[in-house]
Amino acid sequence: MKISEKQIELVNSRIQALEKAGSFYGKKLKEAGITEIHTAEDFEKLPFSEKSDLRDAYPLGLMTAPEEEIVRIHSSSGTTGTPVIIPYTAKDVDDWAIMFKRCYETAGITNMDRIQITPGYGLWTAGIGFQNGAEKLGAMVIPMGPGNTDKQLQMMQDMKSTVLCSTSSYALLLAEEIEKRGIKDKIHLKKGVIGSERWSDKMRERIHNELGIELFDIYGLTEIYGPGIGINCPGETAMHYWDDFLYLEIIDPATGKNVPDGEVGEIVITTLVKEGAPLIRYRTHDLSRIVPGKCKCGRCYPRIDVIMGRTDDMMKIKGVNVFPSQIEEVIGSFDEISSEYQIRISHLDGKDTMRIYVEATGDHDWASLSRRIAEKVKSRIGFTPIVKIVEIGVLPRSMKKTARVIDERYD
Repeated sequence: MKISEKQIELVNSRIQALEKAGSFYGKKLKEAGITEIHTAEDFEKLPFSEKSDLRDAYPLGLMTAPEEEIVRIHSSSGTTGTPVIIPYTAKDVDDWAIMFKRCYETAGITNMDRIQITPGYGLWTAGIGFQNGAEKLGAMVIPMGPGNTDKQLQMMQDMKSTVLCSTSSYALLLAEEIEKRGIKDKIHLKKGVIGSERWSDKMRERIHNELGIELFDIYGLTEIYGPGIGINCPGETAMHYWDDFLYLEIIDPATGKNVPDGEVGEIVITTLVKEGAPLIRYRTHDLSRIVPGKCKCGRCYPRIDVIMGRTDDMMKIKGVNVFPSQIEEVIGSFDEISSEYQIRISHLDGKDTMRIYVEATGDHDWASLSRRIAEKVKSRIGFTPIVKIVEIGVLPRSMKKTARVIDERYD
């Protein structure tokens, strides 16, 4: 999708603000001799911004609006390296709430819903993002935050919560607990708004079946407001995103060139109206594709497909490039195992070893099942892993994001 004239106008406004503030990107533009753009071709010549640029700007080098207009900061949830600090103006906070309200409305959620929010509050954008959008919608918010599953389930029953906001990992944990405690008839949930980590079709199916709720994928990242910049509509997997606030490109990660609509590549986002920390051509490392054509729901907002992984998800094992999504596809083809898995990579006796732990869902011949899974993985990635089968519930469940790949080679 080519950038529109209106979007070019908004980008030029952000370019002026960035140059005036002397931010890292303003300096990049000055060095390149760019003060404004006029065409889509001009736009595609603008330099990319990267996570490393944002880290180098720590603590407040991204601040583009005057400090007296900054009302809040958030920080990325990354566990490695210098954190990224994103400043927000009051308008940024309100714009984000407007986008999130649209997400709820797209999912058919109204001001008569009771929305239980389980992601974390604080520097992380998740909890407060879900809350701001729900308040803008006028719904009743139950701001639980993470953890304390007993209390979560008690409030869910007592408050008759109709919408669950969570990571897919925690939604699964809650579904299993509800089943275990035999309280499904006391739960009033109708919908789940799930974000912050990629989840497999098999996991989606389990949560849908066990909780009996309609599920929605919400998209976002701290650097670009937070969750709420896109969501799928009922019956569809593709996510609408709000192109009056954002311009999305899909590029070839290797060449940096735009790929045709429909082709998979890396999502690159430009914020069109952000004041506190505008970003131009920010490489997200998330992999998806533009879904061409109009959605049957009638909304005019453009769409991207589900997030298929990340360019930095890749594991190099025995000289082979392996993505977790490849293992997920294999796991999804076996009815005898659950959606949960863990990959452990180690280096023993001079060679790499990959162990895949999966959970059996019933009474099966584990030796035969293990062999069949290993054979199918080999046909997919080119070498044979060690497959270990455990009982259901043995693999860790998380209240946040589940660590599925543990690389022990560098411990």
